[in-house]
Amino acid sequence: MNTYFVIAAAVVSLLMAFGLYRKNAAIKVTDPRMSEIAGYIHEGAMAYLKRQYMVMAAFAAVMFIFLALILNIQTALCFLLGALFSVAAGFSGMMSATRANVRTAQKAKDGMASALNVAFSGGAVLGLCVVGLGALGIAVLYIVFDGNNDILTGFSLGASSIALFARVGGGIYTKAADVGADLVGKVEAGIPEDDPRNPAVIGDNVGDNVGDVAGMGADLFESYVGAVLSSLLLAAGNAARIGLTFQLVAVGIVASLIGVLVVKTVKNGDPHKILNIGTYLASAILLVAAFFLCRAVDDGLKLFGAIASGIVAGVAIGFITEVYTSDKYKHVKHIAQQSETGAATTILSGFAVGLKSTGLPILLIVAAVVLSSLLAGLYGVALAAVGMLATVGITISVDAYGPVADNAGGIAEMSGMPHEIREITDSLDAVGNTTAAIGKGFSIGSAALTALALFNSYAQAIDLGTINLLDAKVVAGIFIGGMLVFLFCALTTESVSRAAQKMIEEVRRQFREIPGILEGKAKPDYARCVDISTSAALREMILPGVIAIAAPLACGLLLGAEALAGLLVGGTVVGVPMAIMMSNAGGAWDNAKKYIEGGAHGGKGSDAHKAAVTGDTVGDPFKDTSGPALNILIKLMSIVALVFVPLFL
Repeated sequence: MNTYFVIAAAVVSLLMAFGLYRKNAAIKVTDPRMSEIAGYIHEGAMAYLKRQYMVMAAFAAVMFIFLALILNIQTALCFLLGALFSVAAGFSGMMSATRANVRTAQKAKDGMASALNVAFSGGAVLGLCVVGLGALGIAVLYIVFDGNNDILTGFSLGASSIALFARVGGGIYTKAADVGADLVGKVEAGIPEDDPRNPAVIGDNVGDNVGDVAGMGADLFESYVGAVLSSLLLAAGNAARIGLTFQLVAVGIVASLIGVLVVKTVKNGDPHKILNIGTYLASAILLVAAFFLCRAVDDGLKLFGAIASGIVAGVAIGFITEVYTSDKYKHVKHIAQQSETGAATTILSGFAVGLKSTGLPILLIVAAVVLSSLLAGLYGVALAAVGMLATVGITISVDAYGPVADNAGGIAEMSGMPHEIREITDSLDAVGNTTAAIGKGFSIGSAALTALALFNSYAQAIDLGTINLLDAKVVAGIFIGGMLVFLFCALTTESVSRAAQKMIEEVRRQFREIPGILEGKAKPDYARCVDISTSAALREMILPGVIAIAAPLACGLLLGAEALAGLLVGGTVVGVPMAIMMSNAGGAWDNAKKYIEGGAHGGKGSDAHKAAVTGDTVGDPFKDTSGPALNILIKLMSIVALVFVPLFL
C-alpha cells in the first residue's frame, strides 16, 4: 500500500511540474530582440542535448547487453529505465529553463516579485520532475519485481551512469565558454559580461543550462534514487522499515510541493529569504511527519533520530556553504581585498578559503553518520541519507532558479533593456549565485551519506563485518580509490583547459578577422563557439566516465571484494573533502568578482577586477566541473560494486 502512496505523490509532482511549465510558456514575450537571443540559447542547448544523448544511447546499449549477459535481463531492463528517467528529468528541466529565462526578463518589467515567480517556476519544473520520476521508477519497479532489491540496483546504476556523463559533459561545455568569454571579453577587450559583441556569450548562456540544470538535475536524481535504494536494501526482510522508507519518500514529495507553493505565494520581500522559507518549511514538515511515522515502528525514536540527523546536517551544510561563498560574509570580502595585489594573491586566498571550508561540513557529515549508526545501525545511515534527500524537490527548485535568473540577466543585457530592468535581473542573479553554491554544498553532503549507505549495502552483500587494514590488498584498494579522485579531477580540469584554449583562440580570431564586431556593426559567429563547446564536451566526457565504471570492476576482479571495499573507502574519504574544497573555492572566487563589480575595490575595469576575473576563471572548473562531478564518481563506484557483487564473490 505504501508504494501506491509514493506513486500517487509522484504523479501529483509531475502534474504540478507540467502545470508550471504551461503557465510560464503562456507568458508572451513582446521584445523581438529578446526572443531572438533566447532562441539562440534554446537552440544551442537542444542541439547539445541531442548530440549528447546519441553518445549516451550508444553507451546504454553496450551496458544493457553487458548486464543482460553477465547478470540477468531484469537488471539490464532496470538499468535502461534508470537511464531513460534520468534523461527525461534533465530534458524537462532544460526545456523549462530555456523557456523561463526570457520570460523572467520580460516579467522584470512588472517588478522583482513577478520576475522571481517566473524564474523559480522555471527551476521548480526540474525539481518536481526529479523527485516525481525517481520515486515513480523505484515504486513501480518494486511492485513489478515483488521487492527484489538486487534487481532494482540496475535502476540506480542507469541513473548514476547518465548523471556522470551529464555532469562532466555539461561542466566542460559551460566552463569552456565561460572562461573564453571572461578572459578575452572582460580582461582583453574590456567589454561587459553578457555583451552581444562577445562571440562566446551565447555558448556561456547555453552552458549555464546544460551544466547547472541538466547536469545538476541528473546528479541529484541519482543521489535521491541511491539513498532510497540503499535504505530498501538495508531494510530487506523488515516490512515495517521498508514501509517507513516509502512513507518518508511520499511525505518528502508532499513537503516539497508545499514549499514550492509557499515560495510562489509570497509576493514581496527579499528573494533570498523567500527561497529560504520554502526550503526550511519543507524540512520542518518532513521532520514533524517523520516523528509520527516512526512512532508506528519498533525503535521508532531511534529511527527518528537517524532521520533528523540527516535533515539537520543537510540544512546546516547549506548554511555553512553560504557563509564561505556569499559576499555577505568575511571570506569572500577577504578574497576581494586580496585582489588589489594581483591574481596570485586572489588565487591563494580563494584556495585557502576552499580548504578551510571543508572543516565544518565534514564534521556535520561525521556527526550524522555516527549518530544515525549508533541509533539504528547500517539502516540508520541510509535513513539519514533519505532524510537529507526526501525534500530534494524544493532544494533543486531553488538551485535551478539560479541559471534561469543568470540567463535572464544575459538576455536583458544583450537586448539592450533599460537599466532598471537589468538592476532587477542582476539582483536575482546575485541571489542565484548564492543558491547555486548552497545547492552544490547540499549535493556534496547528500553524496557522502548516499555513498556511505551504498557502501554499507555492498558490505552486507559480501558479508563484510570489518575491513582489515593489515591486508595488503585492502590497503592497495584504499590508495587506488584516493588516487582515482585526483586522476578524475586532473582529467576534467584538463578537459576544460583544452576546450577553453580553443574558445579563446576562436574569440580572438573573430575580434581580429571580422571587422566591426567591437563597434557593434557586425554580428559575431555565435554558432562556431557553441560548436566548439559541444564537440569538446562530448569528446572529453568519455574517458572520465569509462574510468569511473572500469576502475571498481577491475579492482574487484583482480584484487577481490575486500580490496574493492578499500577502494570505495579511499574514494569517499578523499573525494568528499576534495569536492567541498573545489566547489566552495570556486563559489568564493565567483562572488568576490561580483562583489568588486558591485563597486568595491575600484569596481569594473580596475586592476582588482582583472585579478578577480582570473580567480573566477580558475574557480570555474573547480565549482562547475570537477567538484560536482566528484559527487557522482564516489556514488557511481559504490553502485557499480553493488550491482556486480556476484562477479567478485
